[in-house]
Formats: sequence, structure tokens, C-alpha cells
Amino acid sequence: MSHDHFMRRAIALAEHAVHSRAGGPFGAVIVREGAVIAEGCNRVTSIKDPTAHAEIVAIRAACETLDHHSLAGCTIYTSCEPCPMCLAAIYWARLDALFYGNSRHDAAAIGFDDHHIYEQLARPLHAGAVPAIRHLQDEAKAAFDAWLAKPDKTHY
Repeated sequence: MSHDHFMRRAIALAEHAVHSRAGGPFGAVIVREGAVIAEGCNRVTSIKDPTAHAEIVAIRAACETLDHHSLAGCTIYTSCEPCPMCLAAIYWARLDALFYGNSRHDAAAIGFDDHHIYEQLARPLHAGAVPAIRHLQDEAKAAFDAWLAKPDKTHY
């Protein structure tokens, strides 16, 4: 199978999301060793979850399929350049490569504009639009101390 084949499948999922009223026009496919192991389309409005972007849906399904939190050795094909949340998830999942169709500017032109998020991410946390106040840090550190002391932790 070719990159074209997998990208066309991601595009078909994006079109499906539109016509089925699942969510916005976004689709994603995750491939390992030439085979599709997971797919996802945007489901934000249908399941009322702002994190249910196509890439996140596909990443969750791929991790379940592989029974592992790492998708090293896999490639993701998306119908659009990932938003900041999805791009971060792609990095956290350790995907090997990303292929995308539409750009973030194409998405903005139809009402899916992430520019404000990119602007916020460029600012220090305390200077963002959402107030960020550090609170009970000494108590919160207990969980980190427990993690450090845990001999059988799973690293990621």
C-alpha cells in the first residue's frame, strides 16, 4: 500500500465525519508495517468531547489494538495538519511519521482556526488567557515523590 492509499482513507474518514454528523471534517489513519491498525474521524460534537479529534480517536484506538502506550513503528495519516493538542499527542505516542493533507490555514479558512491556541502556547503559562495559578505545590509533590520511589514503574 502507498502513502496515497492511506491518505485517501484519512480523507474519506473526514468526509464521513461530515456526512454522518459525527463532527468536523477531519480523519486519521494509523499504519504499522503497511497495515491500518486504527482509524478515527472527528467526533467532537457527536460525543460532546472537545478532545475527540480524529488524531486522538485514532491514537486511542491504535494503543488499544497494540495494547501499549507507545506507537513507535507507526505512521499517522491525517486529512489536515494537526492542531496543537493532536500534535502533542502524536509526539507523546512516539509515532514515527506524520502525513497530512490540508494545512492549518486551510482549516482556519473554513472556521477551524487554532491561531489563538498557538499564540497562547508561545506565552509563559502565567501570561495566558486562562488564569494559571500554582496552588498546594508541596502537597502535590507527594505523588511525584511516590513515583520516584516506585521500583516497578512503567517508564514512558
